[in-house]
Amino acid sequence: MREFKRLFKWARSEGWGIALVVSTGMGIGLLTVLQAYLIAQIVNAAFMQHQGWADLDRPMVLLLGVMGARAGAVWSNEVAAQRVAVRIKARLRRALLEAMLRAGPAYLKTRRIGDLIAAAMQGVESLEPFFAHYVPQAVLAAGVPLLVLAVVFPLDWLTGLVFLVTAPLIPLFMMLIGRMAERLTRRQWQALQRLSEYILDTLQGLVSLKAMGRVRERETHLGRVADAYYTTTLTVLRMTFLSALAMELISTLSTALVAVEIGLRLLYGRLDFLHGFFILLIAPEFYLPLRMLGQRFHAAMSGVSAAQTIFTLLDEAETASAWSRVSLMEEKPVQSIVSLAPPLRIRFEDVAFTYPGRPDMTLQDITFEIQRGQKVALIGPSGAGKTTLAYLLLGFLQPSGGRILVNDHPLAQIPFEEWRKFIAWVPQNPYVFHANLAWNVRMACPEAPEEALRVAGRRAFLDEVLAHHPRAWDMVVGEQGGGLSGGEAQRVALARAFLKDAPLLVMDEPTAHLDPDLEVRLERVIRTLLEGRTSLIIAHRLTTIQNADWVLVLEDGRIVEQGPPADLLARKGAFYTHLAQWRAL
Repeated sequence: MREFKRLFKWARSEGWGIALVVSTGMGIGLLTVLQAYLIAQIVNAAFMQHQGWADLDRPMVLLLGVMGARAGAVWSNEVAAQRVAVRIKARLRRALLEAMLRAGPAYLKTRRIGDLIAAAMQGVESLEPFFAHYVPQAVLAAGVPLLVLAVVFPLDWLTGLVFLVTAPLIPLFMMLIGRMAERLTRRQWQALQRLSEYILDTLQGLVSLKAMGRVRERETHLGRVADAYYTTTLTVLRMTFLSALAMELISTLSTALVAVEIGLRLLYGRLDFLHGFFILLIAPEFYLPLRMLGQRFHAAMSGVSAAQTIFTLLDEAETASAWSRVSLMEEKPVQSIVSLAPPLRIRFEDVAFTYPGRPDMTLQDITFEIQRGQKVALIGPSGAGKTTLAYLLLGFLQPSGGRILVNDHPLAQIPFEEWRKFIAWVPQNPYVFHANLAWNVRMACPEAPEEALRVAGRRAFLDEVLAHHPRAWDMVVGEQGGGLSGGEAQRVALARAFLKDAPLLVMDEPTAHLDPDLEVRLERVIRTLLEGRTSLIIAHRLTTIQNADWVLVLEDGRIVEQGPPADLLARKGAFYTHLAQWRAL
């Protein structure tokens, strides 16, 4: 399977760690053969040659040493494999996070958060049995039987032939049940994903469920989803136990066959006792790695099913990063950013954009310019492409065609992290993290001094919120702004913008859903924030448009009108129509 190949590639990338797993695994095989031979030699000397303790002390001490060395090799193998698994899990989680960050918010909006959480947490964790148990066992299953065959064939070709004929039965049985196991474990993983998504949706929408009186109904649905996961898990366990029983039966019958043919030849004197007893001792050890591989295979299958989701996310995010990552350079990167001294001038030249997998262009023929320090309002109906255009400027997306210039430098040439320093982003629904207010504001500029933080809070009227809480800036906010009203969360976003003091401000009408009194107060704050900055504002309010220097009217991914508000109003075109519709509302 493709997932197996990619997982083994991750295992091989561990270098010395996986080399230690392989070497200790082969060491276990050698010590197993040596241990069986020493036991056979001691038993043969004691019972067949009637030697005393004085003659057996050295082989006994050597046997104890081999047994101790084997125990140490088994311990080292397990520890090395466990450490390899831990490192690979950490690397996979980091790769997932980095891929999501590179893909940007535009890609994340196309995925369910529950899928991402399940993949990064339960999915990666379920890979531990694969790396910690299945990979080492695969090494043993490949090495120990070959080593045993190399030792047995020169001693007794008939038993070697029995080994050679019966050994493939266990892998063959694994291959036969592999497809069924893959299908069942994939269903189990999908059921777990649905359960994770359902629980997350329930917790996030608990207030709405209670307000609408749908809690009982949700409980019923949640029970059904949980039962589906329970049923698929039992099905997987049933198949695991039955296949383990079948493999145990195959290995037991094979060992019995070896015992019968050795016993008969011993009885008729066609095989000496030392070699016969040695082969009989080593026969279970020959089949044990193969049998254990079958058991480890079932434990690893849940991780392999999760790996399919993880690798799909990584591949999708990598594809998305090709059209969303500004750090990818089209030409030679700008060596210095001194030329981007504020205020900034922005120019879109025939910019087009389409999301992968969609036949229609989201934006096309977008051409406009934002002069230094100019305030530009972007208006248009829902779905016209306003947010996509803002994401292009923010660097979350890259144009499919055309180019964006900043002070006459192509935006694609400016390192992504450097460009972020020039931008302040105030969304309509700002995210407030589960941390204190000081951290939530200071994240815009972590190195900002305490006085700058207080000034930013005062300019955003955030000091009014602090005045009602005894811990002030140390006030801890809940997840997604729990404990703050919508207006207070907007003040946090505005305080971030004041603190960062970036020359380019991109806003998505932060006062769109606030009460009139608070809206008037925050509009004054926003006017102060806009002073001296190049600004692009996705506008939903008449006052925002009236205060703009320039207006872009976007419809169906195209700019149908642009110009000063007064001029556009006099034309009585698309801008006039939008204003008339808003006034009617």
